[in-house]
Amino acid sequence: MAIKPLAVTACTMTNALGRGMAASLAALRNRESGLRPCDFEDADLPTWVGRVAGVEDEPLTGEFSVFDCRNNRLARLALEQDGFSTAVRQVRDRYGMERIGVFVGTSTSGIGATEQAYRNRDPITGSLPETFDYQHTHNLFSAADLTRRWLRLSGVALAVSTACSSSAKAFASAFRHISAGFCDAAVVGGVDSLCLTTLYGFNALGLASTQVCRPWDRERDGLSIGEAAGFALLEWVEPGDGCIHLLGYGESSDAYHMTAAHPEGAGAALAMEQALAHAGLQPEQVDYINLHGTATVLNDAAEDKAVLRVFGPGTPCSSTKGWTGHTLGAAGIVEALLVGLCLEQGFIPGTLNTRQRDPNLGAGVVLHNQEKTLRIAMSNSFGFGGTNCSLLFGRGEG
Repeated sequence: MAIKPLAVTACTMTNALGRGMAASLAALRNRESGLRPCDFEDADLPTWVGRVAGVEDEPLTGEFSVFDCRNNRLARLALEQDGFSTAVRQVRDRYGMERIGVFVGTSTSGIGATEQAYRNRDPITGSLPETFDYQHTHNLFSAADLTRRWLRLSGVALAVSTACSSSAKAFASAFRHISAGFCDAAVVGGVDSLCLTTLYGFNALGLASTQVCRPWDRERDGLSIGEAAGFALLEWVEPGDGCIHLLGYGESSDAYHMTAAHPEGAGAALAMEQALAHAGLQPEQVDYINLHGTATVLNDAAEDKAVLRVFGPGTPCSSTKGWTGHTLGAAGIVEALLVGLCLEQGFIPGTLNTRQRDPNLGAGVVLHNQEKTLRIAMSNSFGFGGTNCSLLFGRGEG
């Protein structure tokens, strides 16, 4: 039985393409990537990154100074774009601060602050600096805590950390909490920032490409790490609201391997099938799929098999990671909001940087932007350990 949809009544994101929704839309339209050769701190790696400019120069101050770290700076930057804080304030006045939930996904949280603390530890005792505040920086709940305090909310608040599906699963968690009556509205978000742990970690796994990532390309050889923050405000659908609607979600955990996807895409397919079932839709009703599409050899192949199993080769799909890079725990929210832009604007972004599709892959990957009226679209987010999540969105009537 189809679940009752939720409306996205406000949204915002900041990533390597710029601050605010308009910057991401313009980049998609103009096919301008936000990726650049790695210039993050002193990382000596021959790879490309999606870095948000200016984060280093905008610390959190005053009552929020204890939260100051790159991850929380990025979250704050996003919260202050697109009139999002104003929209939340209006909903807060309507429902009450205790009736709005906060659900934030992150993968590494403020681990960069811990990296800095270890660099500056006492050379004799090894003690970390007294100024290091784990609770408000590296702690996985840190960004969710900052978000609720910044927006003056006191309802249920939680962090979701399931690797690269984190902020997609935050939508699912919010859906369940609203449906169960724990809150009347929800702020759903995700944030992950560049740090040495992820850059060197993915490089050690042999997954970081020396070129810009090329999803589904026959010569793809890895991903490009990015950073981003995004937020959406969810409320029950009102007739004629003209909003983007969250129609359904699907989650699975295939637990095949600590880092590798199931080679047949079993868990990914299950997540997509569950999203369709929740929304009461058939595969042929989906007009576009935003792929997880990391550009690693095995992940793209596994997702391709999953898409073919559920949808066949005819459904248009693409990866937007050639614009933003793989923003890890923020990928779910970023790509969900990009799907919202595609639904609103009526276009499919062709996969950026991909020159020639892998002839061994059969999904209907689009290489060039297409103008097309879209009613329903899916966003896929698949993380380490087989933590999979698929979200379905549709256009409301306005």
